[in-house]
Amino acid sequence: MRVIFNDRRKTGRLDLEAIEMAVRSTLHRAGAAALSGLLRFAKPSADQRTLPCNCGRQAHCRELRTKTVLTAVGKVEVSRPYYLCPDCHNGQFPADVELDIVHTEFSPGVRRMQALVGQEVPFAHGRQQLKLLANLDVTTKAVERTAEAIGEDIAAREQVEIQRAMQLDLPIVFGKPIPVLYVQMDGTGVPVVQKETLGRVGKTEGQPAHTREVKLGCVFTQSSWDQEGYPIRDPDSTTYTGAIEVAEEFGKRIYREACNRGWSRAEKKVVIGDGAEWIWNLAEPYFPGAIQIVDLYHARQHLWELARKLHPNDQVKQKAWMKLHQQRLLDKGKIEKLVAALRSIHTANPEVAEKLRTEADYFEKNAERMRYPQFRRQHLFVGSGVIEAGCKTVIGSRLKQSGMFWTVRGANAIIALRCCHLNDRFEDYCETRRPAA
Repeated sequence: MRVIFNDRRKTGRLDLEAIEMAVRSTLHRAGAAALSGLLRFAKPSADQRTLPCNCGRQAHCRELRTKTVLTAVGKVEVSRPYYLCPDCHNGQFPADVELDIVHTEFSPGVRRMQALVGQEVPFAHGRQQLKLLANLDVTTKAVERTAEAIGEDIAAREQVEIQRAMQLDLPIVFGKPIPVLYVQMDGTGVPVVQKETLGRVGKTEGQPAHTREVKLGCVFTQSSWDQEGYPIRDPDSTTYTGAIEVAEEFGKRIYREACNRGWSRAEKKVVIGDGAEWIWNLAEPYFPGAIQIVDLYHARQHLWELARKLHPNDQVKQKAWMKLHQQRLLDKGKIEKLVAALRSIHTANPEVAEKLRTEADYFEKNAERMRYPQFRRQHLFVGSGVIEAGCKTVIGSRLKQSGMFWTVRGANAIIALRCCHLNDRFEDYCETRRPAA
């Protein structure tokens, strides 16, 4: 500060940013000194010098030991009693449990910061943000380890809730009926390290896999529609859940999220997805009775791919073919006529013939999920844009940046942490970690 004021006297100018940083640094030092004083525990009195040990015996207070902890105001010294069991020789620091600093050199506040930046940006960028915004010096590896550890804890707690949901042991949530509740599901690939793809076949024939699929689901509600009858998603009603896991486990996960969001109170229940078989294999057992809708734009894409096969390098004929089969059949929900039209096309090209058969089977299998005029009359969404945007914002923007390669464990930890944050549940999680009074 003295340097700053001397400079002002010489130049007659005031560098506000320099003063801001200097004042912050001074306040941090003062805060660290004050906090160190508060964290200087007294030696226990005679009647508090023993504690129960896990072995069933008694641990005895031996001495006060100090530990350096990085807090939101800088490094502080924590001086607390150390207890040692003479029988099993296990030591314990009760104060560390009280302060939530067991086996860590970071305070709860700093760990919260590391988790938030770690779920938002690459770990190295997170380290830079902590330095710039909070004047805290941490390593990139510290941000990674802390963010992943908290993400793993969130994921573990979710698994407990998932098991409770499967046992129908979730608390009954009372509230107003929900007009329409949607569940959407999709998958997106995340780049992983080589050991995570051993034995897995890649998308290109003869090439190994380089990604693992994250299954992502979202739940949102709808209470109204616009003047033209198009549905309006309720503001801030979307929550996400996801992981790299098999479909059966993901089914339990999305079921738990839907239950938490009031599936039992929904007057109308809708499941939307593309034509992926795993999605519809989950819809029936976990969401029986729900209206099932194949995303209209995915269905159109199937027709476009077929049009390009039938009329390669001829956009005029492609558009004409699409006008007939999309606008007159698919969009009007006349799927049986569409299937018949596809099966009536004859070609000598075996590749095109196989494509025709595959697409006819696709539309035939999903016919009841493509009654788009019926769905529109009910003012329902017929597209899966919400979950597709989620794959980009929740997964892609954080886990699919250039040069990233994840372990399944690390990716799932960050996905759990990121969903928790985006669902506005992170503060609730932090509250549950506070030591009981």
